[in-house]
Amino acid sequence: MAAMPTSHESVLPSSHESPLDLSTVWLRAFLEVARQGSFTVAARTLGWTQSAVSRQISSLESALGGGPLFDRLPRGVRLTEAGRVLVPHAEAVVAALHGAGRELAALREVAGGRLRFGAFATADAALVPVALGVFRGRHPRVRVSREEGFTPGLLERLDGGHLDLAVVSTTGGAALESYELHHLLDESLYVAVPAGHPLAGGGPVRLGRFADADWISGSARPEGTLLDAALRQGFRPRVAHVVAEWTAKQGYVAAGLGVALVPALAAASVRPDVVLVPVRDEGAPARAVYAATVRGRGVAPVVGAFVGALREAAARIPRCPS
Repeated sequence: MAAMPTSHESVLPSSHESPLDLSTVWLRAFLEVARQGSFTVAARTLGWTQSAVSRQISSLESALGGGPLFDRLPRGVRLTEAGRVLVPHAEAVVAALHGAGRELAALREVAGGRLRFGAFATADAALVPVALGVFRGRHPRVRVSREEGFTPGLLERLDGGHLDLAVVSTTGGAALESYELHHLLDESLYVAVPAGHPLAGGGPVRLGRFADADWISGSARPEGTLLDAALRQGFRPRVAHVVAEWTAKQGYVAAGLGVALVPALAAASVRPDVVLVPVRDEGAPARAVYAATVRGRGVAPVVGAFVGALREAAARIPRCPS
C-alpha cells in the first residue's frame, strides 16, 4: 500500500497526471480557512456551519490524493506544506472566475466589452458620428472599432463574424432578406445644383425636371446607384463626368458642369456655392437604411444599445419637404 503523504509532502498531482476536477466551492472554503486559521471563524465568515466547511476541506483533500492541507491544532489550524503549495493556485482559479463573472456582467449591463461595426460612406457623414457620440456618452468603457465599405462587402464581413453589426442601405438592390434588419430611416434625395440654377431656392420638384441635365456621378451607369431613381422616373440620366469623391462632385456642380444626386445623410456637408433642390417623393422612398445583424446569431446587449443610438441619430436627420 502506498504511504500517505505527510504534512511536508505535496499532494498536488505531478505534471504527467490528468487535470484535477476540483469544485470552486472547495477552493473557496480552503482559502477562507487558510486566511482565518480556523474552521470556526471561516464558517462564520462564509455564513456556513463548521461541519459544512469541514466537509468541503475533506472533499478537497480526497480529490488531491488524501493528504492533509491543514494541521489540526488545539486552537485553530495551520497550513501544511501541501496547503501552502495549493494557496497560490487556488487564489488564481478563484480570481480568474471572479474576473470572468465581472466581464460577463459588464457585457450584460453594456458596461464593457467590444463593439465591431461597419457603415457605408454617406452614413459616416452624419448618422454614425452622432450615434457614436450618444453611445460613448452612455457606455464609455466599450471598445469600439469601425469599418467603412459598400453594403455587399459589409454584409460579407458580417457573415464572416468580423462585424457585430453593419449599417447598410438598399442602394444597388443588395440582398438583405437573410438578415435581421433594424430600420433606421427612409432616405430622401436632393439634386445639387449651382447657386444660380433656375430651380435653386424653390420647393420640391420631380426628378424628371432634370431629365435633360448633365449629371455628375460616381459611375458611368446609373444601375446599382442612387441614379436608379431616375430610371424609375422613366429617363436615363446623361452622365457627363464620373467623379467618385463627394467633395470633388460638389466642385464640378459649383462650376456649372452638371448636377448631382445627394442623399439626405450627406446634405449637411454641402458647400455654400451649391444649392440642394428637394426631390419630390413619388411612391417608395429612394432608399432605406438599416442596421443589419445575422439572423439566428445571438446579439449582445452592446449591439442592441448601439442600434438604439443609431435610431436616435436617425431621428435628427432633416427630412426632405414633400
